[in-house]
Formats: sequence, structure tokens, C-alpha cells
Amino acid sequence: MSRRPVPPSAPPDRWTRGELALLRRLSTPMRIQEWLDGLPYRSEDRAASPRNVMAERRAHCYDGALFAAAALRRLGHPPLLLDMWAVRDDDHVLAVFRANGRFGAVAKSNFVGLRFREPIYLTLRELVLSYFEDYFNAGGEKTLRAYSGLLHLRQFDRLGWMFQDDHLQYISDRLDALRHHRVLSRRMERDLHKIDPRSFRAGMLGTVKAGLYKGRRGRG
Repeated sequence: MSRRPVPPSAPPDRWTRGELALLRRLSTPMRIQEWLDGLPYRSEDRAASPRNVMAERRAHCYDGALFAAAALRRLGHPPLLLDMWAVRDDDHVLAVFRANGRFGAVAKSNFVGLRFREPIYLTLRELVLSYFEDYFNAGGEKTLRAYSGLLHLRQFDRLGWMFQDDHLQYISDRLDALRHHRVLSRRMERDLHKIDPRSFRAGMLGTVKAGLYKGRRGRG
């Protein structure tokens, strides 16, 4: 698919009027989520900046989280990412926000259950564990194993992360380099059951098969 041109009506490090009009419509975290849910899932590994997510109208979990962080920033939230590691599956990235002292998340995913979370979680661990049962691979295995601390994207403003694709791999590498916390003991991992067939079918609703785990860890 050819990429849509970026409108040239603003400096490269500023939102255009059209982009601002879209962002103003995304006036709550849920509205950001609904906009992301309406985009086709990007099945290739290439990531796009928030600007190019808006231009291309496609996203996967990583560039969807980047877009959500940028949109949440417009609402006064710091742009924060959290990384989740999995086995025999793709990693997943959340844009995390807080309301009334509790954590919530906005996320783009190929799986139904790995998207929005209301801001009701007291700790990051609680937030992450809310994804556990819905985090499974095409073989029905529950695959979530660890999560990172929060990465504040403000430190990458000088790289133009909201407007340019050039340094997005660097940010992904920084996510990987963060300390990750295990969610299960070895015994818990051995004793896990596969997801039940009905939940599997529900979680796979609308899944883009080209975007499923391909035998090497990526971000899905």
C-alpha cells in the first residue's frame, strides 16, 4: 500500500491544522481507543510515527501505542509506554495514563482482549495482570511473562518521535532495555492451562492472520 503524503502546511515538528482537528475530536482516552479500533491492523513490522499513523490510517500495537501516547499528551497526560514480554508470541505495548490516582491504558491489538483498560488499577502490576487471560497465541497458550516499567517519551522529543519515523526503532530498543518484571513463577508457568475454545474464538474475532506471531518475537 502506498503511503499518503503528509500535509506540508506546518513545520515538521508541529501538528498541521488537519491533524489538530483530528486530535481535538479525541477528547477522552476512550475516544482515542475507538479511533484506533477503527483503523486496519498493520501486519508488517515497520512502525509509523503518530503523524504517519494519521496519514496512513493503519497501525499495529507499537505505532498504535505511540499514537495513543501523543493523543493522551494533548489531553494533559504524560506520554508513557509500558512493554509486555511474551513467550512464543509477540510482545505488546500499552500507552498508560492515570486518572484519580489509578492506571488505565489505550492500546492497538490484533486480539480483542488486549486493548483498552479503564483507569481502575492501583499498580502497574494490577494493570498488566488484567491482560493475562486474554494474552494468548494462535496455539491457545497463555503467553504473557513480564512487563517493563514506564518509558516517558518526553526524553525523545528532540528526535521528533511524534512526527518522524526515523528513530522509532531506537525507542523500541529502549523499551527492550528497561528492567522487566516477571509475572509468574516457573511452577506457575508449568501449570498453566490453554485458553478454552469459546474464549479463543472470541479473542480472535476480526484477527488479521498476516499479523499473527511468525516464530520470532516482535511487537504485535
